[in-house]
Amino acid sequence: MLLDSIRTQLDALSRSEKKVGLAVLKNPDHAVSGNITALARSAQVSEPTVVRFCRALGYDGWHEFKLKLAQTLALALPQADESPLQDDLASDLVSKICSRSINALLDLRNNLQPAAIERALDVLARSDKIEFWGQGTSGIVAADAQHKFFRSGVYTVAYSDPHIHAISAALLKKGDTVVAISQRGNSTALLHSVQLARKLGADVIALTPSGTPLSEIATVLVPIDLSFNIDPYTPISARLAHLVVIDILAVGLALKGGPEFRKKMQNAQKALQKLDMQFDSFLRHPPKL
Repeated sequence: MLLDSIRTQLDALSRSEKKVGLAVLKNPDHAVSGNITALARSAQVSEPTVVRFCRALGYDGWHEFKLKLAQTLALALPQADESPLQDDLASDLVSKICSRSINALLDLRNNLQPAAIERALDVLARSDKIEFWGQGTSGIVAADAQHKFFRSGVYTVAYSDPHIHAISAALLKKGDTVVAISQRGNSTALLHSVQLARKLGADVIALTPSGTPLSEIATVLVPIDLSFNIDPYTPISARLAHLVVIDILAVGLALKGGPEFRKKMQNAQKALQKLDMQFDSFLRHPPKL
């Protein structure tokens, strides 16, 4: 949600802009129903400060921010922000976890910048090699990305060990691309490897929240602004959002590659089908010992 994005970026705002953010978080419905004067009065700041707050979040001004906030509140599902409780029934967990995941994807769809996706695809399309780096749960996303991209015939690898991607970074060159995946964007080890990759001329596409150290040193930022501090279960939704962005990039690159890419993907699919048929035949007619 947009509210999660505000929470994520609070520390990066100025003191007066932070007051506006806190006022919005405290009563988002009031921010939507009122005008800029009412919000400025509630936050005890000037109206220009409210405008600066909106622009700091990536919006042109108050009206665009207010419209996006209204859309976010309208799309939000009931119980989406409720944390799982010790005595929750299975039906409660189904409702809460599914609602949270759906809201994360709705927020992603409403806020993901098509221009950033297009810039990332341009870099990927001209890459000689693509490496996916991530640590912890982001390492799982990196492995999934490698699996999706190499089906298109693109030379890819995925590294989740910081020692390994540090070594790999030292071997990169101009024409290579790193997709750095991080839910927080502040991993010291990942930042070290990314800085080295940039120094050697490689491009870096960062899938991370805006305003983070990783976002500042990337060639292309694909911002994924989700909150991580609500409860221990929040990263589940964050990982889902990252996986969807990987899907978008993988499909976009395949389409950008034209018929040749499509043929490679079809050949990969046929190879899997043939393997499945051979395995099925083996199970039906095992060799006699």
